[in-house]
Amino acid sequence: MKNILQRDIPQELEGIGVLEPFEGAFTKLKKGWMEEATVPPPNKAKLPHSNKVCDNLREAIIKTQPKNGMTVSFHHHLRAGDSILVESIKILADLGIKDITLASSSLTSAHVGILPYLKDGTITQIYSSGIRGELGKALAEGVLPKPFVIHSHGGRVRAVHTGRINIDLTVLAASASDIEGNATGSHGPSAFGSMGYAAIDSWYAKQVIVVSDNIVDYPCVPQSVSQNYIDYVVKVDSIGDPSKIAGGTTRITKAPMDLQIARLAAQVIEHSGELKDGFSFQVGAGGASLAVAKYIRKTMKRREIKGSFILGGITSYGVDMLNEGLFRSIFDVQSFDAAVSSSLINNPFHIEIPAGLYANPFNCGCMTNKLDVVVLGALEIDTDFNVNVITGSEGYVRGASGGHSDTASGANLTVAVCPSFRGRIPIVKENVHTIVTPGESIDVLVTERGICVNPKRPDLKENLVKSGIIVKDIKDLAKEVEQITGKAKPIENEDRIVGVVEYRDGTIIDVIRQVKQ
Repeated sequence: MKNILQRDIPQELEGIGVLEPFEGAFTKLKKGWMEEATVPPPNKAKLPHSNKVCDNLREAIIKTQPKNGMTVSFHHHLRAGDSILVESIKILADLGIKDITLASSSLTSAHVGILPYLKDGTITQIYSSGIRGELGKALAEGVLPKPFVIHSHGGRVRAVHTGRINIDLTVLAASASDIEGNATGSHGPSAFGSMGYAAIDSWYAKQVIVVSDNIVDYPCVPQSVSQNYIDYVVKVDSIGDPSKIAGGTTRITKAPMDLQIARLAAQVIEHSGELKDGFSFQVGAGGASLAVAKYIRKTMKRREIKGSFILGGITSYGVDMLNEGLFRSIFDVQSFDAAVSSSLINNPFHIEIPAGLYANPFNCGCMTNKLDVVVLGALEIDTDFNVNVITGSEGYVRGASGGHSDTASGANLTVAVCPSFRGRIPIVKENVHTIVTPGESIDVLVTERGICVNPKRPDLKENLVKSGIIVKDIKDLAKEVEQITGKAKPIENEDRIVGVVEYRDGTIIDVIRQVKQ
């Protein structure tokens, strides 16, 4: 069957089950969600004065009684500095546990060490918002017997609430914890900031282990995760290296072309009609996206504009804007810079939020629904404004869905920023390889070669043209790029589907087929 974007979606897929095709950004919600399946968190109990502290991670994992076919989850707030996920999987493998479903909120370069366990049957399926590097290459080449699932940050919470992801064990790294498991990422030698993605795991996992290199006197404050959900606590020498959080895609770019794109994007926002007192703002994790905040900051000062809140992944740049009074508050689900943690603990208007409040479509207070402006990156964008942030030019998985479709769907103005081509590979093209965010959610594209407005937003185009900004037709831009780069060589795939891309509501927006080697 085909979904509304004309992508071929099988009715059923072994290892996943019956698939529901994507019908539109809000079609499923408009139809109603009251009949959507929900599952309760597990019942738990401890006897009075029980001791949760274990001597080491192996002991704690053994106490959870791991079994074949289990689902194990982790958070990725330490990003490239995480050392807990690989160690946990190694322990499970040494215990002979097989057929594990890995449900980490994202997988980064720090997790390449699990690759042998994908090959030997220890891990047979993955649910994640992002997969990179050698892991992504192996998955695209079909290393797993079951299809992997890419979901958004909000979609992950929805999947846990509805029982699509049923977590048996979660291992949560914290920069500080007490002996009962009250834990935070906001202070300690390995402070990394918000633990927003860990909240849903702590509530719903049948067994929860908190791992920290900093056990503090009871009670640990603030409490990002609470003791009533925690089964075991482990003290380790190190949970990882927080200096590796702000790297790669989470650092403001210094590249001249990307800075030029960021300047143009800031001009688009300024003249869109959305930059006004009380507006809310988010930028994505890409370097060019983050750089937009630098220019918006200058514009807000020049025009004496005071915003409402900054949302999402937070950098020190966002903290500066809060401290300067440019925004009233920050809602922080993930800190992109370890330096953010001091603001999180000291400023009451820097508010840590769980991923469900941030972006879960199945709740009545989703923060992304209150967004005015969001700036997002793209690996590819097509002439219908559909965006790919998952697969690269060779078809390998190398990116993250993250909050891309979540924020794009809710914002009044969604700005996609990217170069028109990279290394003679077209970025703006007739068709993207994998759709993650539908074109209906993208309002404007900003590249170094031109600005394109979605035809569904004639009001935006009119505002920009009136301000003197030249607007191009995206089809003309794609042709211009093709004249420079030549036509992109089609990626050769096998028929086998190795992965699916869920839209935030659980419908399937695209599939990923095995790369032909």
